[in-house]
Amino acid sequence: MRFARWIGADGVVVDGIVADVGGIDRLIAFDDGMTVLELTRRGLAWALEYGGAVQGNRADGAPDAPTVEQVQLLPPIEPPSVRDFVAFEEHVEGVVRSVGGDGGGGVVAEWYEAPTFYFTNPHSLIGSGQRVSPPRTTRLDFELEVAVVIGSVPGSDGRDLDARSAAAHVFGYTIFNDWSARDLQSREMQVRLGPCKGKDFATTLGPWIVTADAFEDLIDADGFLPLEVEVEVNGVRVGRDLLSNMGWPFAELVAYASRDSRVVPGDVLGSGTTGNGGCLAELWGRRGALDPAPLVEDDVVVMRAERIGEIRNVIGPVPPERPIAPARARSRSRTRALVA
Repeated sequence: MRFARWIGADGVVVDGIVADVGGIDRLIAFDDGMTVLELTRRGLAWALEYGGAVQGNRADGAPDAPTVEQVQLLPPIEPPSVRDFVAFEEHVEGVVRSVGGDGGGGVVAEWYEAPTFYFTNPHSLIGSGQRVSPPRTTRLDFELEVAVVIGSVPGSDGRDLDARSAAAHVFGYTIFNDWSARDLQSREMQVRLGPCKGKDFATTLGPWIVTADAFEDLIDADGFLPLEVEVEVNGVRVGRDLLSNMGWPFAELVAYASRDSRVVPGDVLGSGTTGNGGCLAELWGRRGALDPAPLVEDDVVVMRAERIGEIRNVIGPVPPERPIAPARARSRSRTRALVA
């Protein structure tokens, strides 16, 4: 089942399901105040039953429901938090050369020890079809990812999960595009903190959440999900990979996130950028040149993931920048000077 959010005809945000009606994807709104976030709090089994009832009750009226093309899609959930992992070895190999400054391009030993993630900005999420408002950057980049959305499980508070119990917390999957300003990211990471401002201006989620039951037949014995994913810029394919090339399956990413902490319903956890051209920076690092060129205004980026769908965004203009002064030289005094 597919759950989505969009802007209705009256400008109000609407939560609902995406239903195939006569071969056309139509959007059927929840009419009782239900939200996608609340569905994750009720759990996957309850959400599937509820969604089936909504679709069944609206069967006669569904042909009049708007199509996906007639509305502005929003991120399919308002998540409490967003974590983004770096789980593809091939991605790391290329990116450290162009962003991390490692001339050898090697993957550090620490990467193999545990799945690493950072928290990104849940307030800068955008939907498929929305324009990207980038910062002042000369190296704008995309990142092809798939994310899981967490759902509740009876008797679990999402704390200190093992991989098996973590897998039960996977409510569904969505495409995740972690837009990146690589020059800002490179500067920040020289301070050994971040990435922050190089990342938090926009992240695309969408086009909807596909519930976990739709992928059960594809998950292999080790928990990996071999979905085909690809990205194109202005109609030219730049990257293509299998999601199962991750170093860890999603269940282990969720379990690690919950260690000494919690994952809660609605949390979004990105896979990290895929290899084989999942972002431009990987290719820049491998080729030693900005080839393909960084993204610029009016470029169109399309990402597709098997059984999920596609997201499409156009790069917008750079808004005016309000400068911040450099750090001031200070005395490091330990007492306050008296004021006459």
